[in-house]
Order: sequence, then structure tokens, then C-alpha cells
Amino acid sequence: MKAKTDLGKEILDIVKDTKEYLLFLKETGVAEVFTEEPPMSQGLTKGHENPVCHPEPKAKGLMPRENQILRCAQNDSKVAGVFSDELSMNQGLTRDAVDRRGLTPSDKSRRLEDLRAKIGECKRCKLWNGRTNIVFGTGNPDTRLLFVGEGPGEEEDRQGKPFVGRAGELLTKMIGAMGLVRDDVYIANVIKCRPPQNRNPEEDEISACKPFLEEQIEIIQPQVICALGTFAAHTLLETEVKISGLRGKIHVKDNYRIVPTFHPAYLLRNAGQKHLAWEDLQIIMKELGLKNM
Repeated sequence: MKAKTDLGKEILDIVKDTKEYLLFLKETGVAEVFTEEPPMSQGLTKGHENPVCHPEPKAKGLMPRENQILRCAQNDSKVAGVFSDELSMNQGLTRDAVDRRGLTPSDKSRRLEDLRAKIGECKRCKLWNGRTNIVFGTGNPDTRLLFVGEGPGEEEDRQGKPFVGRAGELLTKMIGAMGLVRDDVYIANVIKCRPPQNRNPEEDEISACKPFLEEQIEIIQPQVICALGTFAAHTLLETEVKISGLRGKIHVKDNYRIVPTFHPAYLLRNAGQKHLAWEDLQIIMKELGLKNM
């Protein structure tokens, strides 16, 4: 009886997630939705342009995760989203893979752990006094796509993880629209501690945290960085140009390709701008060689 109850709950959760995601697609201008057999996630691990996954036996170092693609037509383009509790194989993260520096994903994970240890119980700016947790970053250390936000909110501060509140739910959907899941990418913030009442970060706070973000970027070496919102874009590009003037194109800074777009929290307040954020995500997808599923 309990098994039936659990199955019913899982089905209801899937229906709820699907409904929320279809509403997101509708807001971006999607006209119709059709489904097919779920393909494998496109993956963002380096050195695997056309990865092949063999379900049996499971390859060493590969990780199962949720993955199902809903294919959606938007005029002449398509939007992809992820909804399922079906387990599939992570196509890219193999322990044999090395980057141009000879680093494996495990090496990068260890370096990120060392960086977190170096930060310690940071008191480099005044934000330490009101925080619950330092929000360092999470995701795939060998990804080609890094998302950088502004700073933690209330829920992020409580859990110690980036983008887990309402804005995080929307970011998850945006990532899903690219045919990916959060485990495919890495997510970090400019500052690691929550500002009081979610106010804007101040210059001394950004200056105190910026070296740690720069070191995260150096360790991960992403092909593309998506700057979420004004403060992330201004910090990464060292400019004061409004986000509306920065989005819609690729910027090159310190040999990294940076695509600014609106912060998910802004999109929650301004749903009419979601189609512009989708245009920015399509720029990223094209740069990474990801297909509109």
C-alpha cells in the first residue's frame, strides 16, 4: 500500500513540475509542445563533443541523474526541458578526461574543496556578521558552462547552496530549456554571504569576494560564463553599462566568453522579458554546440 502511495506522490510531483514548466514555456512564446522518446542529455563535459552512452554495463565514473526531454516548437526554434525521475547516464564526466592543463574532474573538485577551505569562516567583510552559511557554489567542476549570480538570498543562506529559492526554481527551468540539468553546469555567485534584507552588494563586499570567484573560474575553465543580472555582469566585465545594453551578445574578457542576461529574480517580477532571456540562452547553446532538441 505504501508503494502505491509513494508512486502516486511521484506522479503528482511530475505533473506539478510539468505544469510549471509549460507555463514557463508559454511565457517565453512557445506555441506548441510535442513529446518523443527521451534522448540523452547533451552534456557539457569537455572533450566529449559527440558522447555515446551505453546503458549496460555502467561505465566507471559515470553518474545517474534525472533526464527526460520535452520538445517544444517556438516559431522556427525549439525549447527543451527536463522532467522525469527516470535515471540516465551522465555522458561526459569520466575520470579519464583531462583538460589542457592535465587536470581531471577529480583534480578540479579537490582544488575547489581547497579553495573553500581557504575561505574558511570568512570575516573579510562585514557580511559575515549576519550570515547563516557561506554559499560557495555547486555543480559539475568540469563543465563548459558556468552561471554566476549576484549573491545568496534568504533560502540560499539557510541551505548554503546557490539558487535554491524561487529564483533558483526558475533558473532550473532555464537550464532545462537548454536540454540540460543543474548537474551539467556549475553555479556560483559574486559574493558568498547574504546581504541584509537582500540589499545590493556594496563595493567593499564585492572586492572581498571577487578573488574567490576568479579562482573558481580559473579552476573550472568554462567555455562560456552566463552572467545573471546587473552585478554579476558588471563584476565580470568591469563595466557600468546597464544589463539591457549588455545582453544579447557575447563579450570576451580575460579569454573567457561571457553572455549576460537578466537575473531570474528580475524575470519573476517581469515575465514579459523571459523571451529575451531565452534569446540569450540560445546564444550560449550555439556557442557550446548544443542543439534545440
